[in-house]
Amino acid sequence: MKILVTGAAGFIGFHMCKKLLSEGYEVVGLDNINDYYEVELKYARLKELGILKQEAKQFNSLSISTTSEGFSFVRLSLEDRENLPLLFETHKFDVVCNLAAQAGVRYSLENPESYIDSNVVGFLNILECCRHNNIKHLLYASSSSVYGENEKIPFSVTDSVDHPISLYAATKKSNELMAYTYSHLYNIPTTGLRFFTVYGPWGRPDMALFLFTRAIDKGESIKVFNHGNMSRDFTYIDDIIKGIQIVLNNPPNRTGENKSVPYRLSNIGNGSPESLGDFIAAIELSLGRTAKKEFFPMQPGDVPRTWADVSELEKMGYKSKVNIKEGVQKFVEWYKAYNK
Repeated sequence: MKILVTGAAGFIGFHMCKKLLSEGYEVVGLDNINDYYEVELKYARLKELGILKQEAKQFNSLSISTTSEGFSFVRLSLEDRENLPLLFETHKFDVVCNLAAQAGVRYSLENPESYIDSNVVGFLNILECCRHNNIKHLLYASSSSVYGENEKIPFSVTDSVDHPISLYAATKKSNELMAYTYSHLYNIPTTGLRFFTVYGPWGRPDMALFLFTRAIDKGESIKVFNHGNMSRDFTYIDDIIKGIQIVLNNPPNRTGENKSVPYRLSNIGNGSPESLGDFIAAIELSLGRTAKKEFFPMQPGDVPRTWADVSELEKMGYKSKVNIKEGVQKFVEWYKAYNK
C-alpha cells in the first residue's frame, strides 16, 4: 500500500511516517516547512527520516527526494492547485493521511488568512485530488477545539459543535463538513480524527509541554492561564499513532450509522483528563526543578477543559496506555538530548 502523509515534517506527521516505514509501507511525505515555529526542528525531524536539509529546501515543485528505506519527500503546499494534482497522478496513492494544517488557537487571532489558505483551500484541494484519483481512504486531522465551550463531558462526536470560539476550530469544523459532502457525492471513504492535546518527543515548540520545559530548564517563569484552573486530555504520541493506524486500516463503509455515506468522525485522546497543575508537577519532577509561575486570565479562543469520549474507538481496539508521568519523562529525556 502506498500512503501519502501530509505534514510529514510536523509533530504527528513525522511520527506517522516513521511508524509506517518501520512496518514496510511505501510512504510519500509532503510538507511546505513554513515558519510558524522554528524550521530547524522540522528539518531535524526529516533528517530522522533520512532526508537532509539541502534536499528538503526545494519549494513548490515536484522535485522528490527518496531514501534507501523507501521514504520519499516533496516540499509542497496544499494550496498549490497546479502541482498537488500532478503529485497524485504521478504516484497513484492508495490512502491519504492528511495531517498538514495551520495549527494553533492563539495564532489564528493574529494570522487568520493562513488558516483559510491551508485548512480550507488546502483541504479542498486534497478532496479534489482524492476524488479524481480513486483514493481508497482519506484520513484527516480534525481537533478537539471544535467542541468549544461545551459543558457536557466527556466530549462525544454526537455533541453539537456549532459554536466554535476560534477561527482554527471553525476551519476544522469546515473540514468535517467538506469531507461529508465528498463522501456523499463521490463515495470517498473519509475519517476525521478529533485530536486531543498530543504531546511527546519531537513535539511542537508552541505547545505547553515544550514551552514549560524550556522555561523551567532555564530558570524562567511560565505563563499559567485561567489562573491554573484548566485540565486537558493529554495524549502521548505513541498512543495517537496506534489509534491512527487502527482507523487507517479500517475505512468507513455503508454499514455505519448513516448507511448511505462512507464517513466517520472519531475522538482520539487519552479519555482521562489531567489538571494543568499535575501536568506542571510532572515536568518539575522530570527536570528536578521547581517552576516559577505567573498567573493570567483565560486567553481568547481557549477553553478551560477537554475530555474525550473514546468509547467508539475502543470498540475498534484502541487503548491509551502511557500515563502523564511516563510520557512527560520521555519528552524531557528527548528534550535534553536534542538540546545537548
